[in-house]
Amino acid sequence: MDPQQAKKAPSHLDLTRAGYQGNDVEQLTSSTICPTQFDVPYDAAATKKLVRKMDLHLIPFLALIYLLCFLDRTNVGNAKLAKMEEDLKMSGLKYNHALAILFPFYVLAEIPSNIILKRFRPSTWFTIIMVTWSAIMISMGFVRKYSELLICRSLLGFAEGGLYPGVTYLITIWYKRHECGFRMALFFSAATAAGAFGGLLARGISSMEGIGGYNGWRWIFILEGLLSLCVASSAYWFIHDSPATARFLSPVEKAEVERRLKSDCSSLSEEFDKKYIYQAFKDWKIWVNCVLTVGIFTPLYSISLFMPTIIKNLGYSNNTAQLMTVPPYVTACFCTLVGNWCADKAGQRGIFLIGFQLTAITGLSLLLATDVPHIQYAGTFLATSGIFSLVPLIGAWTANNIGGTLKRAVGIAMQIGFGNLGGVISAYVYQNRDAPRFIRGHAILLGLVTMSLFLTAFMTSYLRYENSRRDALLEEQCSSTEDFTITMKQEEREKGDDAIFYRYTV
Repeated sequence: MDPQQAKKAPSHLDLTRAGYQGNDVEQLTSSTICPTQFDVPYDAAATKKLVRKMDLHLIPFLALIYLLCFLDRTNVGNAKLAKMEEDLKMSGLKYNHALAILFPFYVLAEIPSNIILKRFRPSTWFTIIMVTWSAIMISMGFVRKYSELLICRSLLGFAEGGLYPGVTYLITIWYKRHECGFRMALFFSAATAAGAFGGLLARGISSMEGIGGYNGWRWIFILEGLLSLCVASSAYWFIHDSPATARFLSPVEKAEVERRLKSDCSSLSEEFDKKYIYQAFKDWKIWVNCVLTVGIFTPLYSISLFMPTIIKNLGYSNNTAQLMTVPPYVTACFCTLVGNWCADKAGQRGIFLIGFQLTAITGLSLLLATDVPHIQYAGTFLATSGIFSLVPLIGAWTANNIGGTLKRAVGIAMQIGFGNLGGVISAYVYQNRDAPRFIRGHAILLGLVTMSLFLTAFMTSYLRYENSRRDALLEEQCSSTEDFTITMKQEEREKGDDAIFYRYTV
């Protein structure tokens, strides 16, 4: 280093004022460092550069593995149009049973998986999850009986269950609360991409009909399972466990990421203690969000699983229906990203949830109210855009409003797990006997989204009230929030989001 470019490391006092603590202070004061590497505190440009660096190293691969997860979970809808029902002699509600059986096992895996994730390395755990579900997906291409399909779908649910809540939690240990929503949207937008990509891929794979003596639906499962397995083979090296162990961050950048998280999380508890698991189960706000999420996830899975069937029944051929699923998903992807980016910038979630719930309600109303194909197709755009945009919003809202890392990990898994029970409902929302209008199915989804709308309005009002109440209570105790000392925060650090200094995202 050029001596003229070097400067003395900041003092303990400088670093403490900037938010650094403990070993970070010792490391950063022990040597001379380059001013381009470290400033106390980071300015806006340096922070933006750091966050962009994290985005590039974290989000693309997480989005890719969720794309594959969602693709493998919902490609059964494409397989249905490629003679799967005929080959396995599925009639009546057998197809619906095959859809529904995945979700109870999916839900059972979520909370234990997030607890494991808190104790072990995400890179190892996610790799195990991916390899397992890939093998199961490939096996589905060789089933000969309906009962074998049910077994594979059950195992697939158990294998995939830990991924979505795990990645949601992983994002929260890298980013500040009002940065999480857009990153979750980037990650979840892979689901909309899976819908679009799945239609195109299924259309192409279906043309392999008869190759190797297999019908096209078998090749859908086999090739998409092999694709997941190829990506799984590199997952261990592409998933970064935490800021402290990230190979792409310098020591100074690691310290800055930790400082940002500590300042944002209000010094709440991070240790592993069973009492924080109990706190999550006793928090009524999490349970309200669980019910709210059922009203979002049920339409999500219903649309994802039945979109090809819905469009086919508008009067199109199987192959055309596969292709026509693509534009609604592309539109939904755009709305998901823009909506969640705006929510992060505004530092709010509730009002955006309400906006997209109204969008979904409008789309479902069009599907319900008319039999004009063009209007119904327009309804699929609005319904898909509204519903898919809601998923990362409610995930970020829940994660933003749970204090303490273990309680947050469990609370996220509870919310997503309970919401995924909507997958069981979704399997029976659209039934063959209701074709071609599916009036009952559209009405059920309309009612569920409306329920979520009212619960969102209630929670938004309550959280605003609670923040105001705590402001007033804190004002009685201190002249300003700055007067709420480190000692006082330490006394309340185990209370999680019940701590008086904690403020909810509304």
